[in-house]
Amino acid sequence: MEAVLTKPVKETVKTTGADAVLRVLVEEQTEFIFGYPGGAIMPVYDALYHYQDKIHHVLNRHEQGCIHAAQGYARATGRVGVVMATSGPGATNLITGIADAMIDSTPLVCITGQVGSHLLGSDAFQETDIISISMPVTKWNFQVTRAEELPAALARAFYIARSGRPGPVLIDITKDAQFGDLDFLYKKCQEIRSYKPVPKLDPNQVKKAADLINEAQRPFVLFGQGVILGKAEKEFKAFVEKTGIPSAWTLLGLSALPTDHPLNVGMLGMHGNYGPNKLTNECDVLIAIGMRFDDRVTGNLASYAKQARVIHLDIDPAEINKNVKVDVPVLGDCKESLTELTNQVRMNSHAKWLELFRKHDALEQETVIQDEIKPATGDMKMGEVIEEINKTTKGDAILVTDVGQHQMMACRYTQFNQSKSNITSGGLGTMGFCLPAALGAKLGAPERDVIAVIGDGGFQMTIQELGTIFQTKAAVKIVILNNSFLGMVRQWQQLFFDKRYSSTELENPDFVEIAQGYGIKGQSISERSALPEAIETMMKHDGSYLLEVHVGKEDNVFPMVPSGASVSDIRLS
Repeated sequence: MEAVLTKPVKETVKTTGADAVLRVLVEEQTEFIFGYPGGAIMPVYDALYHYQDKIHHVLNRHEQGCIHAAQGYARATGRVGVVMATSGPGATNLITGIADAMIDSTPLVCITGQVGSHLLGSDAFQETDIISISMPVTKWNFQVTRAEELPAALARAFYIARSGRPGPVLIDITKDAQFGDLDFLYKKCQEIRSYKPVPKLDPNQVKKAADLINEAQRPFVLFGQGVILGKAEKEFKAFVEKTGIPSAWTLLGLSALPTDHPLNVGMLGMHGNYGPNKLTNECDVLIAIGMRFDDRVTGNLASYAKQARVIHLDIDPAEINKNVKVDVPVLGDCKESLTELTNQVRMNSHAKWLELFRKHDALEQETVIQDEIKPATGDMKMGEVIEEINKTTKGDAILVTDVGQHQMMACRYTQFNQSKSNITSGGLGTMGFCLPAALGAKLGAPERDVIAVIGDGGFQMTIQELGTIFQTKAAVKIVILNNSFLGMVRQWQQLFFDKRYSSTELENPDFVEIAQGYGIKGQSISERSALPEAIETMMKHDGSYLLEVHVGKEDNVFPMVPSGASVSDIRLS
C-alpha cells in the first residue's frame, strides 16, 4: 500500500531514527507509552530520556501487561494505545494482547526493537521474526531497516490503527535504523491508495432497510461495539427511540445505550438474558448494528433467526454474510448510516412486542436474578457484590473485567449510564487482561472511578502488575471474587463432564498481604454483613485498594445456552 501524505508542516531536522520515533509520537499527541526496555529497543529508550516532559512512560512488569494496559487506555479514551518492547521474547510476549486487540477492534501501535539488519535471519541473540508471527493478528505490520523510513511508516501505522474498523499495527525497527541519521519531516498520513477504511454509504440499501423496518411487526435490534467505535451513541439512541424497537447488546456493545433505558432489553449470548435469546427466533426483522454474529451470540447457526429478514449495518465488508445470511447489508460508518436510516423510518412503539420481553424478564427475575443479587442465606454470590457496587457508583464507573464467571456476572448486573464504561476481553477471552487493562483505563480516564472485577485465577496471571499500579499511583479499585476455582471451566465440568473437576481447584495465597507488599491497602471478607461497608471503604479510599470477597465455590452462571445448542434452548437452571 502506498501512502498519500499531506503537505509538510515543518522544516526538516537532522536527527537519529530513535529520536524520530519520539518526535512522531509527540506529533500524534501520544500521552502514554506502555513499555518494557531491552537491548534491541535501547536507542529509542535513550532518546525517550529527553522527552519525559512530553510523553509519560509506564513501566509495566511484563510485556503482556504493557499491551493489556494500552488496550484499557484505548478502550476508555477512544484513542490509539502505544506499546513498546524489545526484540525476541519482548516482542513475542505482546502477541496474546495483539490477538486480543485484533478480534476486539482496539486501536494500538506496537513498536518493537529488532537486531541489526545485517543480522536478520542469522539466529542472532533475541532475534525473532515478529513480522511473520504477528501477521495473522495485526491490521498491518512493517519492518523498518533504514532510519529514513521511520516517519512515513509510523504515520501510516497510526492512520491504519485508528481508521475504519480499528485494530493493532506493529512496527519492527532494526537497531541500525534506530542509530541511523535522517532528515526528519513529519507528514501525517490521511489516505492510503487501495485502502478504503470506510465504505461509501449506498442510499438504496438504506431505503431497503427502512422499508423493512417500517413494515415489521416484531423488529429486534442487536447492537455491538461498532456503535461505540463509531462514536454513534447519540445517533443510535435516536434511532431506537424513534422506532420503539427492543434492543439487546453484545458483550462489547454494553454501555453504548444506558442500562436502564426502557428499550434496552439486556444481554445476548451464552450467558445473556432469557428474553433476548428466546425472542431472537421469534422476531420478523433482525437489525444488527456494529456486531459480527460471533458464535457466543448465535449459538447453533443452523437454527438461528431463520424466520427473520436480516439487516446488517457494519463498516467492515468482511463481516457481511460471514456467519449469518443478510437480506439487506448497509455498509458504512454507523454514525452516518444511523442518521440516514433514522430519517427514513416511521415513529413507532411496538408496545405489545416489548411487553413479551418484559414477561421473559419477570421469569428470569424470579428464577435466577433475585437469588443472585439478594440471596437470603448461604455463601455470598457474585451478583450481590456487583449489586452493592451499583449502589455506590450509581452507574458512573468504568468496570474492567477479566474472563470467566465473574465476567458474565459483572456484565449482566452492572449498571452503566455512559459509554466506554465496560472494558473486557470479548472475542479472545484472555485471562490476565483485567488488572493491566484497569491500570490503562484509569490513566486514560483519571477523573472516573475504575473498578477491576476479577477472578482469583485471572488475577494471578498478571499479578505482577500490582507493581505498576504501585509505581504509577493509579487509584484502581480491585475486587477479587474468590471461589478457589477456575470457575467457568468448573461449571462446564459440573454440567457436562459429570463433576470431574480436573485441574480446576486453586490453592490461593493471601492476596491482601501480597497487595500490602506493593503498598496497596486492602481487606478480605467472607460474611455478607461486611459487604456494604467494605465496598464503601474501598471506594472512599484515596488511592488503589484491593478487596477480596469469598464467594460460593460451586455457584453457576445462569441463564446458559449449552454449547452447540440453539439460542431458543437457553436454560434458566
